[in-house]
Amino acid sequence: MRKLYFLLPVIFLACKSGTSTTKENEVKTDSKPIEISYKVKENEISDFLKYLSSDELEGRETGTKGIEKAAVFLEDFLKKNKIKPYFKTYRDTLTNFNTPAFNIVGVIEGTDPQLKKEFVVLSAHYDHIGLEKKDQADKINNGANDDASGVTSVAAMAKYFSETKSNKRSILVVFFAGEEKGLLGSKSLVEKLKKQNFNLYTQLNIEMIGVPMKRDYLAYITGFDKSNMAQKINEYTGKNTIGFLPKEAEYQLFYRSDNYSFFQAFGKPCQSLSTFDFENFDFYHHVSDEFKVMDIPHITRFTQELLPAVTKIAVSPTQEITMNK
Repeated sequence: MRKLYFLLPVIFLACKSGTSTTKENEVKTDSKPIEISYKVKENEISDFLKYLSSDELEGRETGTKGIEKAAVFLEDFLKKNKIKPYFKTYRDTLTNFNTPAFNIVGVIEGTDPQLKKEFVVLSAHYDHIGLEKKDQADKINNGANDDASGVTSVAAMAKYFSETKSNKRSILVVFFAGEEKGLLGSKSLVEKLKKQNFNLYTQLNIEMIGVPMKRDYLAYITGFDKSNMAQKINEYTGKNTIGFLPKEAEYQLFYRSDNYSFFQAFGKPCQSLSTFDFENFDFYHHVSDEFKVMDIPHITRFTQELLPAVTKIAVSPTQEITMNK
């Protein structure tokens, strides 16, 4: 997640919207969820996350040799799972960074002749902040929670769609670079997509899901009141999957991750899902954000519980997720 200024919330006033008064557990369900027999494998979640947050990648700072290794790893994953490149290759070169840097972008074409013209974006950023400049024993900011955890979940969802062919709409799978530099990867990509008249339905961006919250819902969504996405996800899962987190509104996290670039460009429901609640993780932008402190069963459960929702989003005859007026 792009740097948060916890002690300076005043910086968000310029873009602050109306504060929600919704209670944390107020989201309700009103229809029967779809059933998913596919099982997300815990060992695959673990293996993927372990490598992506390993010391070998040296904190995955954009423009470094470490993130280049991460890019190759993600390309190989998409290729292995028969997910095609969206552009000529999986690499989408950033237009706003002074050294070579790449988003990794794949596409899973929809199965419906008409609905496949619409896109659902599943995304997370694979860059992090790299090496500490201080002289200390551990200099590697591994970024396991931020955001190798989100990349791992998106990759697992992409594998699910690739294997099941259960998406009538097309799925754009995006792993962003440059998020920690100011949302550069998403800003660069949306400029290209806009020129193509990209037909976006909605974006689910996954951000910091490595550890669970002690709440009566699984995750929260940024910009809760901007759309009905939280309500629809809960309807689709049949569970209290998404709740309202007051701290999210206070710190205006909607504006702090790659969903915001897409929202600015397309004006569609583009939001981030997270389980980092400012109470459950002490290692934000810290060298101790490592694989060993990640809760693999939780990440697996998060991904599994989202599958009915992302499936329904990809198959519903009409665009049920809409912006609130």
